[in-house]
Amino acid sequence: MELSSLIPNIVERIKKADFKSEAAVSQGILLPILKSLGWPVFDTTIVIPEYSLEGKRVDYALCHPKNIPLIFIEVKNIGSSDGADKQLFEYAFHIGVPFAVLMDGQEWSFYLPAGLGFYAERRVYKIDFLEREPDVIIERLQRYLQYDHVCSGKALKDAKDDYDNVTKQRELQKTLPKAWQILLEEQNPTLLELLSDKVEDLCGYRPEIEDCEHFISNLSSHNTQISSYYPTTQNPKPITDHFLKPKTFPENNQPSIQLGNNTFNYRTAKEVLIKSMQLFHENDPQFINKFIQRKHGKTRRYIAKDPMDLYPNRPDLKGHSVEFVPGWWLGTNYSKINIQKIINLACEVVHPDISRIFKYTI
Repeated sequence: MELSSLIPNIVERIKKADFKSEAAVSQGILLPILKSLGWPVFDTTIVIPEYSLEGKRVDYALCHPKNIPLIFIEVKNIGSSDGADKQLFEYAFHIGVPFAVLMDGQEWSFYLPAGLGFYAERRVYKIDFLEREPDVIIERLQRYLQYDHVCSGKALKDAKDDYDNVTKQRELQKTLPKAWQILLEEQNPTLLELLSDKVEDLCGYRPEIEDCEHFISNLSSHNTQISSYYPTTQNPKPITDHFLKPKTFPENNQPSIQLGNNTFNYRTAKEVLIKSMQLFHENDPQFINKFIQRKHGKTRRYIAKDPMDLYPNRPDLKGHSVEFVPGWWLGTNYSKINIQKIINLACEVVHPDISRIFKYTI
């Protein structure tokens, strides 16, 4: 019988509870499906029932060449397959069988025993005959168990490709929330710009980066579900140890610079950034040359002779810059955390006599 007729018939019989034992599942579901997939089910050198393995038995071994198992199949009564994967894996590992199937008639699980992780993480695919459409069931059965595909190695290759995709998706699902939390906490400049752009698109007014920064800080602080799974450090590790250590930024802190015994107060973090770079240039003639040789952002330069070089491919941000010394432009479209990183980088290259007496608060 063709699978297109066989599968709907099996589904109806499962609904009627016609299969009341493992033998009934084998005879009424597994063997007819294998026969439709091209397996010579009556050749016991190719489809071996109760394959013996040092005193233990696997329900079926599918072989190619004859008597050389490529696939182990463990059959259980409907609804009784939980926990049987461990036993199946032990059988498969013992002689290096690359593919294994655990089925109770209704649910079929396809495994690569040599995969990584717990048993469930080595599952390539799972089919529930009562949940999936017949064409999906047929496609997967043919993909993994079609006789000529198994003999040629295509079925195993397809299973490995699917396993790689499953592993990739699992890793992405685990990492995406963590990446999002980091973007929020670091107040990534690209994220801030995207938010600012979208606000302007929606209402016609462009918020300052500080406004976006404040919004994202509140969003991050209320995002307890993600942060509970991925604890984060509130005080980042200092880049150097001979100047002011990076810190969080309480609302009541006055942005300021202390150079020796002199303290200068400012209104914003931007002003602290601009004045810091000016002071470094005034007190160290080689500062700019040393600073431009260091790695800046992924696509940006923190300072440049042409303001267009500060924000590649973003001419709309040209206005977010200042000529902090004659002939040199400084980008200012940054959050407090990014401003902190820029100042800390500058402290690494400025003359040590300056960095030792320089402190700042933003």
